Amino acid sequence: MAMAAIDSRSRAKALPTASAIRRYPVRVTSHRSPFRRNFRAHWPWTLAVAAALLIALLLALREPIAERLWPVAEAEALRQQAEKALQQGRLSADDGSGARELYEAAIAIDPDRAELRSGLTRVAQAAVQQARGAAERGAFAVAHRQLALARALSAPRAQTDAVAEILRRREVAVAGIDVMLRAADAARAAGRLDDGADAALPLYRRILELQPQHLKALEGREDALGILLEDARSALKRGELAAGGAAIATVQRYDRGHADLPDAQALLAQVADDVRRRADRDLRAGRLSRAAEGYRQLRISGADAQADDALAEVAQAYVGNARADAADFRFDRAKAALDAAQALAPDLAELAPAREALQRAERTKQGAAPTLSPRVVQRRVRALLDEAAAAEARGDWLTPPGDSAYDKLRAARALAPDDAGVRRASARMLPRVRECFENELRDNRLQRARVCLDARIALEGDRHAIEDARSRLAQRWVAVGEERLGAGELDGARAAHDAARGLDPRAPGLLAFAERLHAAGALEQ
Repeated sequence: MAMAAIDSRSRAKALPTASAIRRYPVRVTSHRSPFRRNFRAHWPWTLAVAAALLIALLLALREPIAERLWPVAEAEALRQQAEKALQQGRLSADDGSGARELYEAAIAIDPDRAELRSGLTRVAQAAVQQARGAAERGAFAVAHRQLALARALSAPRAQTDAVAEILRRREVAVAGIDVMLRAADAARAAGRLDDGADAALPLYRRILELQPQHLKALEGREDALGILLEDARSALKRGELAAGGAAIATVQRYDRGHADLPDAQALLAQVADDVRRRADRDLRAGRLSRAAEGYRQLRISGADAQADDALAEVAQAYVGNARADAADFRFDRAKAALDAAQALAPDLAELAPAREALQRAERTKQGAAPTLSPRVVQRRVRALLDEAAAAEARGDWLTPPGDSAYDKLRAARALAPDDAGVRRASARMLPRVRECFENELRDNRLQRARVCLDARIALEGDRHAIEDARSRLAQRWVAVGEERLGAGELDGARAAHDAARGLDPRAPGLLAFAERLHAAGALEQ
C-alpha cells in the first residue's frame, strides 16, 4: 500500500494543475496543407488546364459520338421527308423522292425503328386508294402503276384483288369488247390472221387479256389457230418447210397448249429430217445451190438447230470450188463461187485467203501474154510441159519456187487449162502432191504440208478428200498450239490457232483451244 501511495503521488505531480494551465495557455496553431494553400493561389491555372483536357477529350471522341448520333438524326430526317411526301401523295419516284424510297432509305439506316415500317404500310394503303381512284376515273395506266406498288409493298391481297377487279371491269367497259370482237371475226373471215395489230389473232388476244373467259373470243382464236395449222400441214406436205414451220411457230406463240399442235410438230420434224437428208446428199454430190436451199429452209423453219453449221459447210465447199477454178484460171466461176460462200457465211475465215489466191491467179494470168496467137500458145504450153517433166525427173515437184514442176504446170494451165497434155500432166502430178502432203504431215512440217495441200487443192477433184486433208492439218495445228500455250508462248499459240481456223473452223478441239487462248488473254472473243 505504501508503494501505491507513492505512485499515486508521483502521477499527481506529473499532471498540470488548472492554475498551471491558466498560467501557461496552450497556443493552437493552424495545420493547413501546402497543396491547399497552393490551390488557392493557382486555381485559375488549374481550371484552364482542366478545360484544355476536356476539350482535347471531346475532340478525340467526336467521331465515335457522331457515329452514334448521326445515323439516328439522318434516319429521322428521312422519316420526316417521307411523311411529307406521303401527305402530298408522292408515293414513289424514280429519283428517290417518293415516300416509299425515303422510308426504305431510313429503314436501311435504322432497321429496328418500328414507325418506319409502319410508314411503309401506310404507303401501301395509300397506293391501294390511289389505284382505286385512278381506276374509277379511267386513268388506267396510273391505276396499274399504283396497284403494282401496293402489291410490291405487301398490301392485303383482298384489297389489291378487289381493286384489280374494278380496274378490269372499267377497262372492259371502255375498250369496247364487242367492237373488237366484230373486227377480229371480220379479219379471220378475210384470212388476215396475224399480219398486224388489227389482224384476227392479235385482237382475240387483247379481248382475252381483258376477259380471259370470253367464250366467243376463245372460239374465234381456236378457229383461227385451226386454219393456221391446216395451212402448215398443207405446206409441209408440199415440202415447203419454211412456210409450215412459220405457221406452227405462230400457233405456239398464241396457244402452246393447242390440242392439234403436237401432231403438227411431229409432221414438221419428219419433213425436216427428209429435207436434211436431201440437203446432205446434195452437198456430198456437189449440188451446192440445192443443198444451200435445203439448209436455208431448215434455218427459217427453226426445225434444225444445226442448220447454220450446215450452211457454213456449203460455203466451205464453194470456197474449195473457187480455189480450183482460180487455179484453172476460170475467174468468173471462182468469183461467183466466192460470192455464194459470202452470202451463206459472211464470217467464214477461208474467204479472205481464197480471194487473195484468186487475185494471185489473175496476176499470173495477166503476166502470161494473153495476146499470143493459138500456135504460139501451143508451142509455149509444150515447152512448159517439157520443163515440168524435166523438173519431175530432178525431183523438183514443188521447189524451188518458179522452177518446180508444179510452177511450170501452173503456167501451162494459165495458157491452156483444157489442153489434153496439161490434164495428163496434172493427173500424173497429183499422186506426188498427195504423197508430199502425207510425208510433211507425218514429219510435223506443217508449213510445208500447207504448200503441198495448196497444190493438191488445185489438182484434186475429190472434194471430200480435200476436206479430210484440211481437217487433219488443222488438228495438227491445234496440237502444236496446245503445246505452245502450255509453254507460255502466247504468240506462237495464237498463230497456230489462226492457221487451224483458216483450214477448218470446225476442226475437233479448235473451239476448246480458242477458249483457253481467250482465258490466257491471247485471243479476243
